[in-house]
Amino acid sequence: MFKNLKNRLSLRAIHIWLIITMVVMSGTVVFDTFRMTNTFLRLAQAEEEYADLEKAAHELMDASDYLTEQVQRFTINGDLRFLEQYFTEAFESNRREEAIDKMNVDEDTQDALKQLEEAMGHSLRLMDQEYYAMRLVIEAKGYTDYPEILKEISLNPEDEALKPEEKIRRATELVLNDDYYEQKDQIRRDMHESLDEVDKLMLSSKDAELARLHRELDFVRIVIVLQVLSILIMVRLTSILGIHPVLKAVDRIKADSPIPEMGANEFRYLAQAYNKMYARYKSSLESLNYKASHDELTGVYNRAGYDLLLSGIDLETTYMMLLDVDNFKNINDTYGHETGDKVLVKLVRVLNGVFRDDDCICRIGGDEFVVFMVHSSGMPQRLIVAKIDQINAELERVDDGLPPISISVGIVNGKDVTDTDKLFEKTDEAMYESKKKGKQTYTFYTKE
Repeated sequence: MFKNLKNRLSLRAIHIWLIITMVVMSGTVVFDTFRMTNTFLRLAQAEEEYADLEKAAHELMDASDYLTEQVQRFTINGDLRFLEQYFTEAFESNRREEAIDKMNVDEDTQDALKQLEEAMGHSLRLMDQEYYAMRLVIEAKGYTDYPEILKEISLNPEDEALKPEEKIRRATELVLNDDYYEQKDQIRRDMHESLDEVDKLMLSSKDAELARLHRELDFVRIVIVLQVLSILIMVRLTSILGIHPVLKAVDRIKADSPIPEMGANEFRYLAQAYNKMYARYKSSLESLNYKASHDELTGVYNRAGYDLLLSGIDLETTYMMLLDVDNFKNINDTYGHETGDKVLVKLVRVLNGVFRDDDCICRIGGDEFVVFMVHSSGMPQRLIVAKIDQINAELERVDDGLPPISISVGIVNGKDVTDTDKLFEKTDEAMYESKKKGKQTYTFYTKE
């Protein structure tokens, strides 16, 4: 019976049935590609929305850091310009309030909104302390033209009786002491908890869309398998000249290597295009390799990362600080290298807590670190000194079981040198001068 059926079948009939089958299957694949495209678009839209939510959370922290910087500058030098910039941010820019509004999207974002509102609450409570510090400076300087809200602030009798210079000192202490930075850390913790909630929402949304995408891909795979089975029938009736290079290419792709440029001209063109993309992909992976640019022990930039950052900094708006741990060799000799490593990790933790998120920290030697303070044009030296003093104060604490340490620092304002080579050279000279003075010292390079 099979033999009779075989004898009755014609090649034309086989081709017609194969064409009908391929058209139906191809139409099914095309239709499902539209469904997958919509899934990709929904996934991209969800990622964009959650990126906006993350940006909103960072906006609140950026606004809080900006207010901190302005009030610290005002308490240090009493320039009313910083007071004006503070209140412009607080009551005109309203970045913190806008961040809250962006987060209040729907019920899914309420947990993230709650954490962000807590960060906002801490920020507002911190403003009360900043208002009081600004009022002290105003009283000390004898200013008469200042925002109405500060006129409502009353000094306690003890602070009212202070001399002008003592009021300035008291105001500076209020915005640079441990309690102030602890409140800042609480704002950061609330913000990170808000970002964690956003990440959970994003992962949940992505998982749902990816599950749908996997179902659609499984369906496409089934259709493709059926197509392959149909094509195998045609293989017996047509040329197989193009199959061999395709199989070779598949093996090479699975082995994660370039594909051979062989076969028909069209396939050679595809092989060349793939190999070019493959080379770019490998080059991108190497250039973006995290381990290639970060220190394994501390997590900050290593020497390679430092060189990359140095090549792209804006000298006009950057301070470079070279830090060296005083007598670090004695710590290794006395307590062992494991303790020495923990000391370096502690130093990086303290640096991350004192400097801004935009600032870049690099480990360029055993116990030598560089900090690039970016976007710092006009920053007073007193503020930098205050940061150094705070760092040394944190490093002297022994409640974590580690020996007390201190750092010596060389500082150069990028606008005082002509190029990046001079920047490091002068910073190194300033560090050398600090070392000659003794431990726990700092030196600012002065342009001759």
